[in-house]
Amino acid sequence: MNAEFLSNAFHIYLWVMIGMAVIVFVALQFFNAGYGMMYAKNTKNTVKLGPPINNKVAWFFMEVPVFLVMIVLWLCSPHKFETVPFIFFLIFELHYFQRSLIFPWLMKGKSKMPISIMIMGICFNILNALMQGYWIFYESFYENYAVGGLHYTDLAWLYSPQFIIGTFIFFIGFVINLHSDYIIRHLRKDDNDTKHYLPKGGMFKYVTSANYLGELTEWLGFAILTWSMAGLVFFIWTFANLVPRTRSIYQHYQEEFAEEMKERKLKKVFPFVY
Repeated sequence: MNAEFLSNAFHIYLWVMIGMAVIVFVALQFFNAGYGMMYAKNTKNTVKLGPPINNKVAWFFMEVPVFLVMIVLWLCSPHKFETVPFIFFLIFELHYFQRSLIFPWLMKGKSKMPISIMIMGICFNILNALMQGYWIFYESFYENYAVGGLHYTDLAWLYSPQFIIGTFIFFIGFVINLHSDYIIRHLRKDDNDTKHYLPKGGMFKYVTSANYLGELTEWLGFAILTWSMAGLVFFIWTFANLVPRTRSIYQHYQEEFAEEMKERKLKKVFPFVY
């Protein structure tokens, strides 16, 4: 198969992924994914198909495939040690190293996740790894990815406004995500504590889903720093998957902490906006 055919197939794949993201966004207006605090809610519109498994184990198996598949794509690439793609790779893997090998084992409580949610997460993460990895190590080397005479694989890209601004945004999101997870993790005293608490501090001063704000910010930054359609598609998917969930979480907090929610005037995920 020649490069032109593979490039065309890859772009079709990206558009299919966008179409799937739209479907997911619409579906999540009517259904909640049954993990986290939504697992405990016995509502008709919460999806909890299949047997429950330990949350820590589920998160590990859900997140580790993208980390490993990216490594395989990197090892198989003839461009594995090109500086700019390698930096893209390291930035991407930083998130998933933390998300798959650190985050799950720091969680407290004895929450469960339906195996169906884990399997869907595994499928998406593999598809996303193929999308990001193929672009970084293969597709980005075609000439049609030159912008204003500057090719993405040139060292000069590291001084471009896209890379500088995008990297800054990514790490702001990364820090927000880590800090928000820390706050959530320390709401519970130990593994026997299964209560729900209203998070406070950090970006939780402004929104009820600060952890999702961090993740959205990260992948917006990644889309900008790579200036890629693949990165943009991942951000669209992140938005489609997380923003509807922030509405469900917000409604849950309104029911459980009505007075405090009214007093604090929190937004769902974007401070002062939504």
